[in-house]
Amino acid sequence: MTFDLALPSGLLGAVAPELILIVGAMALTLLAAWRPETDAHQRSVGKAALWLLALTAAAVVMYAARGASAAAPGIIAVDGFRWAADLVFLAAAAATIALGIESNPKDRFVTAESHVLVLLSAVGMMILAAARDLMIVFLGIETMSIAVYVLAAMDRRSVRAAEGALKYFLLGAFASAFLLYGIALVYGATGSTNLAVIGETIARFGLTGHTMISIGIAMLLVGFGFKVAAVPFHMWAPDVYEAAPAPITAFMAVAVKAGAFAALLRVWIESLSMMDAAWLAPVWWVAVATMVVGNLIALSQRNVKRLLAYSSIVHAGYLLVAVAAGTSLGTSAFLFYIVAYTLANFGAFAVVAALGEPGTTGPAIPDFEGLWSTRPWLAVGFGVCMLALLGLPVFGGAGFFAKWYVLQAAVTSPHGLVLLAVILVLTSVVSAGYYLDLVRAMFMRPRPEGARNPAVPPYTRVVLVTSVALLLAIGLFPGALATWARKNAAVTPSAARSPFAQGR
Repeated sequence: MTFDLALPSGLLGAVAPELILIVGAMALTLLAAWRPETDAHQRSVGKAALWLLALTAAAVVMYAARGASAAAPGIIAVDGFRWAADLVFLAAAAATIALGIESNPKDRFVTAESHVLVLLSAVGMMILAAARDLMIVFLGIETMSIAVYVLAAMDRRSVRAAEGALKYFLLGAFASAFLLYGIALVYGATGSTNLAVIGETIARFGLTGHTMISIGIAMLLVGFGFKVAAVPFHMWAPDVYEAAPAPITAFMAVAVKAGAFAALLRVWIESLSMMDAAWLAPVWWVAVATMVVGNLIALSQRNVKRLLAYSSIVHAGYLLVAVAAGTSLGTSAFLFYIVAYTLANFGAFAVVAALGEPGTTGPAIPDFEGLWSTRPWLAVGFGVCMLALLGLPVFGGAGFFAKWYVLQAAVTSPHGLVLLAVILVLTSVVSAGYYLDLVRAMFMRPRPEGARNPAVPPYTRVVLVTSVALLLAIGLFPGALATWARKNAAVTPSAARSPFAQGR
């Protein structure tokens, strides 16, 4: 299956999965607005959204199975990396909607549009994974972000949610300005926003030391740094994650971050791989700051949602190590990592959603004390997710192998990232202080008198059980996921394919 991206019909065929999702989301928007806000209505819209995601995933799997490709490079990618990332985004969206169907009423809103906004944000992520043009990157980021700004403020009765969403929106707009200005500077220096053409122009004219491109890269780093919540661009994340409903927090911590990283990897490797002098040192230091600062602040957190917010910041630092590697091994490590990270986070947030009290910002660590004695399967599930985020072998084996592949990419990178790999290991040891504290609270402390022992509703139970089962399977048999990740790590430097780089 080969698409000619120069023809409108070929371009439409190449973006068919995105079109299915966005047209379906528009139809569900009308359905959501058709009736008054009730729990039954939001449930029906949520179930329809899940079927739409399944249909979109089927289209993605079909394209991947048939080896869909492009006749020539265009403004979008038609490759394995895109399909692999799309499946992660769709799975995260499905888990978010499944959790939201049951937790929205408890969080005091039954707005059916919340499910549609998750779909629209997922469309933006799919655009990011496919983008081979900086303007398409910007379009994808804005499509993804605007929907998430609204999702963060879905609880209209919460002052904290409104405050967090406003902070997110203002800082997000500021970051978008940096991103757009960076795109303008790169365009000014190379005469194009197409990633392949940018790489070819840099190779042809020897622009690796060009001041305008270097400043543009710095601007792009600021924009992407905000979207992935890397230090020092993380200020918004803890407040927004704490105030938002638990399913939306999981969606922001996992899918939004994965979408931004997918675009960042493609931009850096496909067009700016020769600009090491401009981007490698900043990425190195940002990765170190993110891993160190995120871990140290997480140690003092008592609110579990806020703790997991800083945990997500730390994992952004780990993923930046894969980006800094700048190789196909780094790309495959990224794919392996986001699968394990997605499963661990949604499993954890399923428990957080079940334990959270209405009208609060989520459970604190004391709410987990003695959970083993009253809800043993819930404690085991949450414990597996914490061990996976920590990267402990056996029960947390999925996280262990995810970090192992990132370390392997760093050590074998031609950029010489051994010290960065050492820092990753040391900060992972520090993270045991808060992950194991939650495990200790559940298994080694008594259940307080009058503590709430919730019954976990069906969709939440499915998300938790599926996440834990897949984490254990990956931990025991990581080879299948590693092979899949290597097969779909198809992001290669465009300059290497350029006739200018080859002297022809």
